[in-house]
Amino acid sequence: MPTVVRFAGYRVVVYPNDHRPEHVHVIGKGVEAVFEVNCPNGEIELRENYGMSRKQISQIRHRLKLFQDLICAAWEKIHGER
Repeated sequence: MPTVVRFAGYRVVVYPNDHRPEHVHVIGKGVEAVFEVNCPNGEIELRENYGMSRKQISQIRHRLKLFQDLICAAWEKIHGER
């Protein structure tokens, strides 16, 4: 599972055998969430949450938006063009 970026104790992961739409798994600190990325410039949307607080979700969503170009490029590299 390729880690696209790390921040604040979290790993942002794109699974090679995963499905569309473009999304990432954010793992760390004993919790996990899945966010749809909506490449190339759409909203970052929470799809699944396994133990994160609202504050964590908000902070992670903000950080993912900063890395959206990198995440979308990684998704395309792993899964092919949209």
